Amino acid sequence: MSIELTQRQHEGLRIVLAAATTAHDYFRDIDSLEIEEKGVQDFVSNADKAVETQIRTALLHAFPDDGIIGEEHGNIESESGYTWLIDPIDGTANFINGIPGWCVVASCVKDCETLIGIVRDAIADETFVAVKGKGTTLNGKPVRVATSTSLANGSVGVGHSTRVEPELTIAALGRLLNAGGVFYRNASGALMLSYVASGRLTGYCEPHMNAWDCLASLLMISEAGGITAAFDMQEMLTAGSRVITACPGIYTELLEICEASY
Repeated sequence: MSIELTQRQHEGLRIVLAAATTAHDYFRDIDSLEIEEKGVQDFVSNADKAVETQIRTALLHAFPDDGIIGEEHGNIESESGYTWLIDPIDGTANFINGIPGWCVVASCVKDCETLIGIVRDAIADETFVAVKGKGTTLNGKPVRVATSTSLANGSVGVGHSTRVEPELTIAALGRLLNAGGVFYRNASGALMLSYVASGRLTGYCEPHMNAWDCLASLLMISEAGGITAAFDMQEMLTAGSRVITACPGIYTELLEICEASY
């Protein structure tokens, strides 16, 4: 691993851990949160903005030539070739209602390839990290995807986006249930994808995700032995894309269900 990548892994992890501590402080005082509605079931709080600002400031101090794409603030073009993607609080709807199902997410991309992925769940005290070619860890210990060979053995995470018609997600759910599967949803796509990487869920599907929500955990899944349906990285970075991913034993079956639905 190059010195450049090692530095970004170490600094990125330090920055995300500090930001998650800040988010946790806000979470413990949710009655004081200032909340805005961006769209249907799409909220942002002063905590989201403060945490993203903290991450951006720290990253630009450490790597002033790196680019940044964040959910809540404007983008910064990269001069180094490296670009960071930030979701300060994935699972804001949970966060603002006092539900412990949220996380801080960061990934680092170069030449349309995700090189680093970090997800911090401050409530559970769990940190998921992946580096391209170096595997995936949970709190420093290596993890692998599930060994399930049937949808009837394990749970599949399912997400929904208001960018697509509800009927598409409903169709996928129906096919999944008819195939003997069950579904899990906690309103944090990054966490559910991290659960796939660590073998807790057998797969995950969603008709549309933004890059800052999913690239970190998709790297984790790949490094942990999972399979993800191909997508156009440039499209993902600019507009988001469909996500279908699973352990090898159920991937084909889940892919068929999703392709028949959306």
